[in-house]
Amino acid sequence: MKHSPLREMLIYLVVALSSLLLTAFVVHMFVGGLVSPETEYLLMGVMCSVVAGVIGFMVWDVIYRRQR
Repeated sequence: MKHSPLREMLIYLVVALSSLLLTAFVVHMFVGGLVSPETEYLLMGVMCSVVAGVIGFMVWDVIYRRQR
């Protein structure tokens, strides 16, 4: 069964956004109330940036492998 590239891209986008949301929530659950809100937001931003970088690498890897 052949999947359309648009459908696959939408699935990847939903998974990426939910992963980033979950990452921010996990940071909030671990450090929320223990540190100042500014520090919590900074940690959320750092962790979401790391996860976004990893997701970006996975996207690059999929594209690279399909072109080979």
